[in-house]
Amino acid sequence: MLQRIQSIYLLLASLALAALFIFPLLHNIQLNGVTETIKVTGVDQQVNGQTIHTETFTALAVVTALVALLPFIIIFLYKNRKLQITLCYSAMLVIIGDSYWASQTAKDAIYGTDIQFNNYGIGVILLSASILLVVLAQKAIQRDDKLVKSADRLR
Repeated sequence: MLQRIQSIYLLLASLALAALFIFPLLHNIQLNGVTETIKVTGVDQQVNGQTIHTETFTALAVVTALVALLPFIIIFLYKNRKLQITLCYSAMLVIIGDSYWASQTAKDAIYGTDIQFNNYGIGVILLSASILLVVLAQKAIQRDDKLVKSADRLR
């Protein structure tokens, strides 16, 4: 039953997490006269109009890629709704942990510089949106499970 709404929610959550590799968590941060952009892959600096990748967050990038795969894998476990629900709860916790790790890594990369509201990138919204999408998928899976149980009672 891949054509259910929870499949759409989980696919969108997976795409939102994968989009973290494209969109920055923080951007236009001025450190020592240099403009920096922080992504889950590392720190990019704007020097003389060119973007230079100065620092790499390899572990964070690998874990974020694995976290992005988790909602996609949950889609194909549609025959076992109880496992899907459990994995949705686990995915929420893992995404929250990845969000915390990304925020701490970004905080360490800016060396205590004050962050303004306009410095937050789309990546911050994508992390929150992915959690919301997994919650919506989990609720839809529970509705399906309830529907199947009520149909079984009628037989």
